[in-house]
Amino acid sequence: MNEEIRRLFPVTQHCTYLNHAAVAPLALPVYEAMERHLRNQLEHGAAHYHDWSAAVKKTRELCASFINAHVDEIAFAPNTSAGLAMMANGIDWRAGDNVVTAACEFPANIVPWQRIAREHGVEIRKAPERDGRLETEEIISLIDERTRVVTLSFVEYASGFRNDLATIGRVCRARDILFVVDGIQGLGALSLDVEACHIDALSADAHKFLLGPEGIALLYVSRRALERIKPTLVGWLSVERPFDMANHEQGWAPNATRFEPGALNTTGVIGLGAAIELFQSVGVEHIESYLLELTDYLCEGLRAKGYHVVSSRRAGEASAIVACQHEVHSAQSVYERLDAQGIITTARLGRLRISPHLYNTMSELDRLIEYLPE
Repeated sequence: MNEEIRRLFPVTQHCTYLNHAAVAPLALPVYEAMERHLRNQLEHGAAHYHDWSAAVKKTRELCASFINAHVDEIAFAPNTSAGLAMMANGIDWRAGDNVVTAACEFPANIVPWQRIAREHGVEIRKAPERDGRLETEEIISLIDERTRVVTLSFVEYASGFRNDLATIGRVCRARDILFVVDGIQGLGALSLDVEACHIDALSADAHKFLLGPEGIALLYVSRRALERIKPTLVGWLSVERPFDMANHEQGWAPNATRFEPGALNTTGVIGLGAAIELFQSVGVEHIESYLLELTDYLCEGLRAKGYHVVSSRRAGEASAIVACQHEVHSAQSVYERLDAQGIITTARLGRLRISPHLYNTMSELDRLIEYLPE
């Protein structure tokens, strides 16, 4: 990446930020787009409401293009967790059904399904992580005639393992099973085609690799899923004609906006739109290629310093997240040592997690390696 892109991220003036799998710093275009909207509201109230609606429509179109979806399949949720919970809660469950997932999923993609299991007599089947990896065939082997949903992360949060969504999605579609994806640790760093991967629903908050604000998530609900997942958290905007306010007998909106019960976080939506425009100007494929090159370089340095790289670096399994361990130094102590030097990482499940993005450089990774204890 070039210096022009790096200048868009003021965080580079203050620290070496390598923690995009937690919360990302904002780029100037994202901040400025949100600031313009807030100033408009400050100075004019809702007088320019139609401009707000146009901005939301534009972001909806950008999101659809970004993941190769139809515009009518895009909704906005408060966060990843809410989007996944809406999907879990909207399925017509029967006792004896099962959900297939992984034991290493982030709790946002476990807790909603656990509630379903407790209240509806549904079984949760979890494929184990082994040496930082999930075996695609093992996940598929858990599927049977009572499987209603397979739900996985695009990228696993504690290992950086990239699931083979295309293969798993193809099996799900052939067996008429819903495929639900937590996309937050991949979108923005890796390209994704929801059609090609046969994904039925995906939720991803903007505040990690999407480089947007907290509190706004892209929620994709395929036309196929719209026929099978009913809205359960509903409000005045969930219906077909919300401004026909005296009509209380309306059906649900004919698209994914049925999952938007009320007023949106418009500022957040505008920020998400600005972030996607940034990705499109650079090219998502270019970003992915650069990040895989950058993290390969990082892994070489970690190994040379005596660290065990947990993350798979196999083709198709590597991501922008690198997790590592040391046989003497705990992940927490290493994180604290780096933090004291202004190098921002985090510790997850006893692993040091390092997650760069498009504006980071190899020289910054060299600095991290330099300050790692041996």
